[in-house]
Amino acid sequence: MENVIVITGGSRGIGAATALLAARQGYRICINYHADDQAAEAILSQFRALGAEAIAVRADVSVEDEIIQLFLRVDDELGPITALVNNAGTIGQQSRVENMSEFRLLNVMKTNVVGPMLCAKHALLRMARRHGGQGGAIVNVSSVAARLGSPNEYVDYAASKGALDTFTIGLAKEVAGEGVRVNGVRPGYIHTGFHALSGDPDRVSKLEPGLPMGRGGYPEEVAEAILWLLSDKASYATGSFIDLGGGR
Repeated sequence: MENVIVITGGSRGIGAATALLAARQGYRICINYHADDQAAEAILSQFRALGAEAIAVRADVSVEDEIIQLFLRVDDELGPITALVNNAGTIGQQSRVENMSEFRLLNVMKTNVVGPMLCAKHALLRMARRHGGQGGAIVNVSSVAARLGSPNEYVDYAASKGALDTFTIGLAKEVAGEGVRVNGVRPGYIHTGFHALSGDPDRVSKLEPGLPMGRGGYPEEVAEAILWLLSDKASYATGSFIDLGGGR
C-alpha cells in the first residue's frame, strides 16, 4: 500500500521540513497551506525535483467545509490517506492575559485545537478499521509551551497546546484498537519564521544562551521525530510524546 501523507501548515518551517523528509522516504504528499501560494509552489517544485508525487491544497483547517474539500482532493489525486500531521498553528503577539481580546483567543483555539480535531476526524473516517480503512498514524505538533505555560508571553498559545496534548492522549486510546496510532511532538525553540508572528523574529537566537544545549533546534530535527512516529518502527507507540526542546 502506498503511504499517503497530509501535512497541515506544510509550506514552511516544520511542516515543509517534514514534507521534504516524507518525499525522500517515498510518501505521496499533500501539503495544506492557508494563504501563501508562492511558498506552496516553491516547495512543490522541490518535491518534483525529488521525483515525489505531491499536491498543495489551500484550505483554512479551522473551517470544516474547507477540510472536507481538502480530503476529497487527497482521495481523488493521491489515494487513501495513511498519515496525518497536524502542524498548522497560530500565535499572537506577546501579551499578558489581561490584554488578550476575545477575537484573539477564539482564533488561537480554533486554529490550534478545533482544527486538528476536525482534521483527525476526517482522517479517521478514512483510516480507521471501523470505517473500512487500513489503519494509519497521526502526529500532532504541540509545543514545550504546553508544559511550561508561557507566562507574560502567550498563555493562550500554551493552553491551546495543552489541549492538543490531552486530545492526543484521549484519541490515541479511543482508536488504538482500530489500527490508528496517535502521538505528539513538542518542539521548543526552533529556527523558523513562526516567531515573526509573535513580533520577535530573532527570538530563538536571543534565547539560545539560556538553553541547556546552548542552541535552538532546526525544523529537520523535528521532522525526523515526526517521520519516526509515523513509521512502522514506532509500531507500539501511541498516546506518547517526544520532546524536542534541547533540554528545556
